[in-house]
Amino acid sequence: MMSELFVKRVLPVVTVVMAIIAIWYASAVFMNAPFERDRAARADKTITFSEIVPLTMNQDRPVLPTPHQVVTEIWKTTVEKKVTSKRSLIYHAWITLSATLAGFVMGTLLGIVLAIAIVHSKVMDKSMMPWVITSQTIPILAIAPMIIVVLNSVGITGLFPKAVISTYLSFFPVAVGMVKGLRSPEIMHLDLMKTYSASPSQVFWMLRLPSAIPYLFASMKVAIAISLVGAIVGELPTGAVAGLGARLLAGSYYGQTVQIWSALISAAALAAILVAIVSLLGTWVNKRMGRRPEAA
Repeated sequence: MMSELFVKRVLPVVTVVMAIIAIWYASAVFMNAPFERDRAARADKTITFSEIVPLTMNQDRPVLPTPHQVVTEIWKTTVEKKVTSKRSLIYHAWITLSATLAGFVMGTLLGIVLAIAIVHSKVMDKSMMPWVITSQTIPILAIAPMIIVVLNSVGITGLFPKAVISTYLSFFPVAVGMVKGLRSPEIMHLDLMKTYSASPSQVFWMLRLPSAIPYLFASMKVAIAISLVGAIVGELPTGAVAGLGARLLAGSYYGQTVQIWSALISAAALAAILVAIVSLLGTWVNKRMGRRPEAA
């Protein structure tokens, strides 16, 4: 049983990870090698490939840092730094996480409300749904500075502008998923509710909403990940001094590619954790509702 689990689930993941690491190292050698050749040429030295490889692995400011450099940087800025230190990745991740969660909650609530209105009103369906879809065609890098400038003009700064950007990104998958979910009950079941003289509210609470729960959590997994993207993007136009976006800015200003990559990997890990939490919550809710795991 354990060997079968290892072959089917663990081994494929390990294989993909090892392949990514191997490609990463090979790319680092290829992209960092020109610097070593130029440095050797300026010193009138001849350098062989076997000498280039170890040098490309430990450059101070590489074009592409190696995996072990990124891991070392993450270790130094998490384990070896106090959580309250402004050099700590945990501190910066918490700043970004705060805006992410605030935007995710607001976006989820907005998406649910819009979906309910669209499903229960033909006017809203015809008028609002096209605008919901059109809103996502505007690049977030274009709209983020506008949101921040407008809110700053009325004295709103700090966490809320970043949360609004996350809300703008996260409400869409929730709205679309909930619309699909609320419309998922079969006609036969809706007709049965009418036969029992059920009111619209009873149809909603007893049939439509339970049917929409799996769709809701599936869309929330997308929303929580994209909320993190929105929070990071919201930190970029403001020249923020805290948050993962601030780490990216600082790294780009000073050419610290290792810092940039450590922030990127940390953001990816944070997104994976958030998605996993939402997934576990969805599994728990579906089990409490008596649904089979396949339907989750």
